[in-house]
Amino acid sequence: MPENVRVSDVRHVLVLPDRDSAQEAAGELADRFGVAEEPQLVRDALAGEDDAEDAQWLVVVEDPAGRLDADALDEFAGEYEGWLEAP
Repeated sequence: MPENVRVSDVRHVLVLPDRDSAQEAAGELADRFGVAEEPQLVRDALAGEDDAEDAQWLVVVEDPAGRLDADALDEFAGEYEGWLEAP
C-alpha cells in the first residue's frame, strides 16, 4: 500500500460494461470477498454520451482495512468483461 494513503481512504473501483454486469458483480462481492459494506454503483458516461446503453458502470468498493487483493479484484472484474481501475 502506498505510504501516503490513509487506511480509511482505501477503495477499489471496478469498471464494468453495463448496469446488469455491475449489479451482478456487486451482489457477488460479499460472497466471494466478504465485503461487508454494500458497493456503490455509479454510471460513468463518457463526454458527449447521452444514451445509458453506451455508459460504463463503476462498482465502488470501500476497503477501510486494506485487505482486498487488487489482482483478485481485477480477475473478478474480468469475469464480467471489466477491469479494476488503477489507483
